[in-house]
Amino acid sequence: MTRQRLHPAWLVAGVSFVALVGAAGFRATPGVLLHPLHAEFGWPLATISAAVSVNLMLYGLTAPFAAALMDRFGIRRVVTAALVLVALGSGLTVMMSASWQLVLCWGVLVGLGTGSMALAFVATVTGRWFVHRRGLVTGVLTAGGAAGQLVFLPLVAVLVRDHGWRVAALVVAGAALAVVPLVGWLLREHPADLGLPAYGATEVVPATPPAGGAAARAIGALAAAARTRPFWLLAGGFAICGATTNGLVGTHFVPAAHDHGMPETTAAGLLALVGLFDIAGTVASGWLTDRVDSRLLLGAYYALRGGSLLVLPSLFADSAQPSMLVFVIFYGLDWVATVPPTVALCREWFGASGAVVFGWVFAAHQVGAALAATGAGLVRDQLGDYAPAWYAAGALSIGAAGLSLLLRRREEEPSFAVPVAAGGRAWSYRG
Repeated sequence: MTRQRLHPAWLVAGVSFVALVGAAGFRATPGVLLHPLHAEFGWPLATISAAVSVNLMLYGLTAPFAAALMDRFGIRRVVTAALVLVALGSGLTVMMSASWQLVLCWGVLVGLGTGSMALAFVATVTGRWFVHRRGLVTGVLTAGGAAGQLVFLPLVAVLVRDHGWRVAALVVAGAALAVVPLVGWLLREHPADLGLPAYGATEVVPATPPAGGAAARAIGALAAAARTRPFWLLAGGFAICGATTNGLVGTHFVPAAHDHGMPETTAAGLLALVGLFDIAGTVASGWLTDRVDSRLLLGAYYALRGGSLLVLPSLFADSAQPSMLVFVIFYGLDWVATVPPTVALCREWFGASGAVVFGWVFAAHQVGAALAATGAGLVRDQLGDYAPAWYAAGALSIGAAGLSLLLRRREEEPSFAVPVAAGGRAWSYRG
């Protein structure tokens, strides 16, 4: 009896998961540093939040170019360079003395690095290596973001409390560098490089580098997709997704809880618990995406998130009450459950260019996150309370549910086709 060998796609998925865990943990760190930086340097929370906004913006805007660069130069090279950028950005913060240096280090360098390991990376890996279980693997890799938060946030909070924020920044830099050898050794590019079909496929498809430069391909994909209604519905909903997760809750939950007397380590632990339940929610969402209409899933996710954010201001207290734990569980299950159905819809509408187009949809996600991060900081500075920001986020989430339900199924017969890059394949669109 012949023993069946594990398909290399699962090893690639495992290494990708580790890289995504690290990227998410590095991005989550600024939420714990807001008050320590404010206390040491006297910078307004809005100023510090602006650095977070630059980070979030670049995290999104880098994604489509990173996806195109992965097609052009390989996943391994792009992810390795990204980890080095994160290490530089985090490590150099220990020497800063002005707020613009925070923007440069944590905003620009870490933003570019983590953006190159964003969710377009997930779409690229799953698109190349999986045919069967694609939705499930997308959910598992996306859950790496939650795992990163789970691993890093409590550790960083304790390091900041016991040893200061500089030690925490150096630990992040060291963790980024520690992942580099693993990526260089184990991360493969295409199943065809091993003479194998993708997982669930029956034929070996040779890897064909796209014609034209990576930047031209990314811009071409945007120009073509922007002429379609589905792109704007997906991008609009995902912008609200970013505003109500990374931008608001990821950045301001810890300081908002601290405003009500809760210790920062406790608040960071609650946010990490959100990440724990997000792992379950996102994996389940990936499983559902293989079986249920993605439009219905997105509508339900956004509506439920909106309801939970509308009640959040009444739940803050000086300790973790049972009602807050219920919110953490409920909100955590929904945190990035939106990703698998959004990736699936990009693939449905934009075909072979789905990963690059999803990169642009994800860029909209991070634009929304950046606006929310800065906006909530301004609300707190001007009004002394985060409550209006929570209410606005709840209303926007309900609006995103409506946008998702407006998206129609793609019809079988296209009305016209548009190329996404010079010499590249075309995708078709009707309506």
